[in-house]
Amino acid sequence: MKPVVQMAGIRNVEDALMCAEQGVDIVGLLVGQKHTSFEFISKELAKEIKHALPKSVNTTLITHLENADEIIADEKFVDADYIQLHSNIDESEVAKIRAAFPDKKLIRVVHILQNGQILTDVSKIKFVDFYFTDSINLETDQVGGTGLVHDFNVDKMFIKSVKKPVFVAGGLTPSNIGKVVKLCRPYGVDVNTGCRGDNGFRDKQKVANFVKNAKNI
Repeated sequence: MKPVVQMAGIRNVEDALMCAEQGVDIVGLLVGQKHTSFEFISKELAKEIKHALPKSVNTTLITHLENADEIIADEKFVDADYIQLHSNIDESEVAKIRAAFPDKKLIRVVHILQNGQILTDVSKIKFVDFYFTDSINLETDQVGGTGLVHDFNVDKMFIKSVKKPVFVAGGLTPSNIGKVVKLCRPYGVDVNTGCRGDNGFRDKQKVANFVKNAKNI
């Protein structure tokens, strides 16, 4: 089965629509920042982007926040299709989010160091619809969008060990995505830095090549 492609870190309507035209399945909107990143946007802009997209393209509210009330307020405003908790949020807070949005899909991050060490204690995660493996950079306090590649054999083994579908991320590019998909066979893949242009926004050719190489397996 061809993997679902999520493009994270979208910061304007133009990039979102271009990604949709190139076959991206999900647009990731970063709202609620705690760690190092320059790609977070206001909930107002996130809502604008969400409503500009065709209905065939889903959206994910990606957040660093760990307070359920704040996350619930952002999601009620944006009304994204998925909620990606990109932090080590306490499960009691996640329970509140699940109760507020019983029909929304929750994506839970699994932090991986470049040496392949998994930092997230998956056994403590109770509320999850999708896992999301991603590189983390402790030196720069980046929990995503690092551009760092880790050992994807770790992702392959992780996918086999869990019963929920998995998104794979971490330094993915148009040139390496085909190999990663063939190795891991994930439900979905996520890219951010690998499709940036020199101006920091999305590069159309990179997006087109990424989608093509991810799905032509």
